[in-house]
Amino acid sequence: MSLLYQRKILLGISGSIAAYKSAYLVRELIKRGAEVQVVITHSAKDFVTPLTLSTLSTRPVYSEFIEDEQKAYGVWNNHVDMGLWADLMIVAPASSNTLSKMASGACDNLLIAVFLSAKCPIFIAPAMDLDMYANGATSNNLEVLKQRNVQVIEAEYGELASGLVGKGRMAEPENIADHIELYLEKKMPLSGKQVLINAGPTHEHIDPVRFLGNNSSGKMGTALAAAARDLGARVKLVLGPTQANLDLEGMDVIRVTSAKEMLEKMQLHFTNSCLTICTAAVSDFMPLETVGHKIKKTSSGEELNIPLKKTPDILSLLGQAKTKNQTLVGFALETNDGPSYALDKLKRKNADAIILNTLGKKGVGFETETNEVDVFMASGKSISYPLQDKKMLGKALLSLFIEEFKLTDE
Repeated sequence: MSLLYQRKILLGISGSIAAYKSAYLVRELIKRGAEVQVVITHSAKDFVTPLTLSTLSTRPVYSEFIEDEQKAYGVWNNHVDMGLWADLMIVAPASSNTLSKMASGACDNLLIAVFLSAKCPIFIAPAMDLDMYANGATSNNLEVLKQRNVQVIEAEYGELASGLVGKGRMAEPENIADHIELYLEKKMPLSGKQVLINAGPTHEHIDPVRFLGNNSSGKMGTALAAAARDLGARVKLVLGPTQANLDLEGMDVIRVTSAKEMLEKMQLHFTNSCLTICTAAVSDFMPLETVGHKIKKTSSGEELNIPLKKTPDILSLLGQAKTKNQTLVGFALETNDGPSYALDKLKRKNADAIILNTLGKKGVGFETETNEVDVFMASGKSISYPLQDKKMLGKALLSLFIEEFKLTDE
């Protein structure tokens, strides 16, 4: 999965013949999963039409502070809101004139106003003739912008619109997207690291049509997996049988049914994982024997006795195998006296943290979109997270683990 997946990108287009490439850049960014908002200067519209860009981006294209059709209604395009909305901003092509305004702060159009308001990483892809690109004024402007942490995607060598051959061509759209992905990869705290998570229920079959299981949807586990993915990790998600609509994009999803299968897959990938989070609602018991045929109601009498045995304790077995360079986190679902059980589980399972769910609270439990948890760590520290969307909670928990367990350290 592309690191641009679900990124909100502002694309600024200035007046240059290379503006025609911006249409291809919009398509490339969207193909990689980004959401693109185009801001175009007045002169850029001589080279590429807003209609083309709007069609490709599926969003309106902004050019003026107040568009003609907005004047009668007192509506304007808020450059501050655009700057706050974006995860990153790209100005491609960045003409010599636009570079000068960006460096000096001469704010006479919407694009420059958005640039000055943006709080996200900013990338620029210059485009101009070779003599203009080599001119000392251009070099000075680029140097000023670099000193302000603007990322410059250098112009490429090749045939120019003037007919000359040299350095000044805007980087190709694919190269621009690759450059940004490489930047993001280096900035991501879990880049190059493997995170292992299990989620969902397990089903322990009684016969071919019946099983012991629970109502776990896997939503909390996949929220944590998505948060790890978005921080650059290679995510291994061992997922039990669930029918929930889950965000599994960009993960290595390993489907299992039983506790035994889940244990096997977790052990297979555990050694190479810096962080393992056990969120799955694993069945505590399984039938002593699985009947190979459907048990008939007529043959079972008034009562059916099914001998059970314990399923393997996945968290405990991983805790026994854990090395000092690995972090192991477990979940506990309790109905009463939760903190005592969580602290006992933390010690018995040799975990680094236990996340406590208390069943019975409003908005907490299986198949809900929200959760409220308490985290108990082996260091003695504890922290509570109030009721919130599971996706937001997943991000908060990953941030906690990265900081608490120094997961970015080599």
